[in-house]
Amino acid sequence: MPIHIANKRLTIGVGVAVVVALMLWVLGPVLVPFAVAGVLAYALHPAVLRLHKAVPWLPHVVCVMLIELLALLAVMGVLFLLVPILTREIPLLQQQLPTLLDRLAAFLNALMDKYGWRLTLDVASIKAQLLTYLSANRGDWLEPLVASLKLGGSFALAVLGNLILIPVVLFYLLKDWDRWVSQVVLWVPLHWRPAYDSFMRECDEVLGQYLHGQILVMLALSVFYAIGLYAFGLDLALPIGVFTGLAVCVPYLGFGLGLILALFAGFLQFASLKALVMVAVVFGAGQLVESFWLTPKWVGERIGLHPLAVIFALLALGQLFGFVGVLVALPASAVILVALRRLRDQYFESNIYQGPDA
Repeated sequence: MPIHIANKRLTIGVGVAVVVALMLWVLGPVLVPFAVAGVLAYALHPAVLRLHKAVPWLPHVVCVMLIELLALLAVMGVLFLLVPILTREIPLLQQQLPTLLDRLAAFLNALMDKYGWRLTLDVASIKAQLLTYLSANRGDWLEPLVASLKLGGSFALAVLGNLILIPVVLFYLLKDWDRWVSQVVLWVPLHWRPAYDSFMRECDEVLGQYLHGQILVMLALSVFYAIGLYAFGLDLALPIGVFTGLAVCVPYLGFGLGLILALFAGFLQFASLKALVMVAVVFGAGQLVESFWLTPKWVGERIGLHPLAVIFALLALGQLFGFVGVLVALPASAVILVALRRLRDQYFESNIYQGPDA
């Protein structure tokens, strides 16, 4: 390839990457539903094609609706794992709360006596207020929630809007996926089509490997957390363990919610420091296994990323683009990896590397 062509392609590639990065940084909050729907559409589109091929007489739009419905049911199924946790733990909280508060008060009084602090805790009043609140009707629980939503209306409205917008955007992306792809291809110059097709095929292969690896990680962690919590004797080990394992597809948030549920259930069941030890051991070991073995091996190695690159991608993109960056960190890293390989080849062929006389 002539040197001047390699230089031109290298410059254009870097320019496009800079423009895309700036757009993501500026429009990050707005792109949340589109980023989530885009990732889901890419993952579900092959299922739509398989269903349409298996049942040719079924209209394409019906195939899209069925696949999206199954995906939404799967998400709701994961969320429904919380139902037995809440229905069991709320009555148990009413029973255990007085004992827990008495132990907390005794611990705090001993700590204050040790350091000479003078502070009086009205434990009886606190217990009465909490028990009154927990014994109230479910409608009474909604009053402070509604009040808080009024105070933070913009945030609540944004969350609600995203929850409504994601399925809508997902439907249209799945319905017109081939059309969107063809429209993008039309803008690619004809003499770049072979390079573009090669790049997209490589990206598709890498992203497919990422999805397969992520599913394996989720299943492995579901088993790990369920068995680990069961070994400590937690009654709700199965729903909490499975929920935590499946929720790790949302980095940090899924793990954090599972940890809080396990800690909450453990303190109510054991009413001792055994709950803290259980959470520290099981979730600490799970985080280490996921971060340093499962994700690097089953995801990082499949897409050709070094474990350090996986960790760096999560931290860097999360810092730059917030939740959107964390959500798309690994698939974006896979695409960036393919692009960097191409840019590296262009760089090696340019006169910047070979010298002006090459």
